[in-house]
Amino acid sequence: MKKYLLLFLAIGFVFSSCSNDDDPVTPDNPDGEGDNPEVKLVADFPVQDFMWEAMNAFYFWQADVADLADTKDDVEADYAEFLSSENDPADFFYKICYQHENIVGEDAAIDRFSFLSENYKDLVQRFQGVSKSDGVEFGLGRYGDDRDIFGFVRYIVPGSDADGKDIRRGDIFIGINGTNLTLDNYIDLLFGDLDTYDMNFAVLENNTISPSGRVLSLTKEEGFTENPVLIKKVIEEGGIKIGYLMYNSFVADFDEQLNDAFGEFKAAGVNEVILDFRYNGGGRVSSAIQIASSIYGTKTNELFLKARYNQKIQSTFDPGDGESNFVATTIDGSPINALDLNRVYVITSSSTASASELVINGLEPYVDVIQIGTTTVGKNEFSITFVDDRANNFFYDADREDNINPDNQWAIQPLLGRNENADGFSDYTGGLQPDNELREDIANLGVLGEPQEPLLALALNVIAGNTSKSSFEPIFPIDLISSSSVMKATNNMMLMDGVMKAPQSSNK
Repeated sequence: MKKYLLLFLAIGFVFSSCSNDDDPVTPDNPDGEGDNPEVKLVADFPVQDFMWEAMNAFYFWQADVADLADTKDDVEADYAEFLSSENDPADFFYKICYQHENIVGEDAAIDRFSFLSENYKDLVQRFQGVSKSDGVEFGLGRYGDDRDIFGFVRYIVPGSDADGKDIRRGDIFIGINGTNLTLDNYIDLLFGDLDTYDMNFAVLENNTISPSGRVLSLTKEEGFTENPVLIKKVIEEGGIKIGYLMYNSFVADFDEQLNDAFGEFKAAGVNEVILDFRYNGGGRVSSAIQIASSIYGTKTNELFLKARYNQKIQSTFDPGDGESNFVATTIDGSPINALDLNRVYVITSSSTASASELVINGLEPYVDVIQIGTTTVGKNEFSITFVDDRANNFFYDADREDNINPDNQWAIQPLLGRNENADGFSDYTGGLQPDNELREDIANLGVLGEPQEPLLALALNVIAGNTSKSSFEPIFPIDLISSSSVMKATNNMMLMDGVMKAPQSSNK
């Protein structure tokens, strides 16, 4: 057994541990020797053991979960019995979370976002923007008897199967392979095992959604990579040069393209910037710090965030531990293209989460952040990927994949803590509220990046000093229940990878 004593050193952790490899003492094995087929051994449950040890050490709410108490593994026989309580590792993981949404439901949940993957390689690929996709990014809402589901196309990913086909933003669909979407089947039909399928379209007339008879075949491509920098352009209105960036996921592999976008804004001499995060569910904190530095400047002596962990970790902090300042370079070392603005406009929606919210909250103490759209998700916790690499204290490291237990490929992504801004604020679990509220309208979604698109048009009006929304009131506003982004690993994610370094372990 291993017991982890935590010491936070700079931005990494140092563990010390002790072990007890003796056979368990039980009524059937009073001397603690020999084999008994009825005796449960910790070694028989390596996945659950890995999950418990990582959660006991790092989980944000560790002190609030009785099953994660430091004494839980004191008696090996009892601990083995506990590990065996759930045969399915996923059930075991959610059981040891703190009132996880999967266990107690959305309304009673404390932990809404910890999750896991049976194969860490799948998770890592998705964090890099690689997935199985046909390129149709969509939202879902209800209509009819409230159990009927309709989908609407948000955008088409360039280079995908859907790119170039007869499908575009604003198209409405109500069925797959001739079966109408409902609350009971939409998950299987849209997020199941179908790689090639027919999408059945509909039209909106007189505020009523009706079948159109149009059908389109689409195919999901394995290993498809989406560039999150969807649109970058300079809009000039009233003598003001405005940089518009639609950025859909914080993916470190595209940090250079992100920096290049700000380089173009800088070269054009933009006076204002609009960040369109309406479909951005989050991603890597390092990318969030980069984009914030591009807005505010490369002021490396000024605090962007302060990470708050569980009390076991927090109690070991020295002054400055867990803090991250604005940066002057990308992770790859390129100088940040900084605009040094004192104001920024951010378009948000109910799909805006995590690292997107971190940018808004982190910039608030320094610049005037004007939020346009609807309230964000309110995902203010961060996480990191853990795998069964005990010598590296379970931290996933791409350079150590050969050290991951070959018999245990599971990865867990538990919530580790919350990031405060320079003012010490992190309490936005109810979401960040817009200064100028406007929902997307099925009847008039507009063309992304065009000045007439309603949310962008409102942002341009605010920049011009006209805050009237009368001409933008939606006819068929969207009450979103889900979207294609739920399949992105970065959805609702604030990933500390790239900021926290894997610790060096000290075993005894």
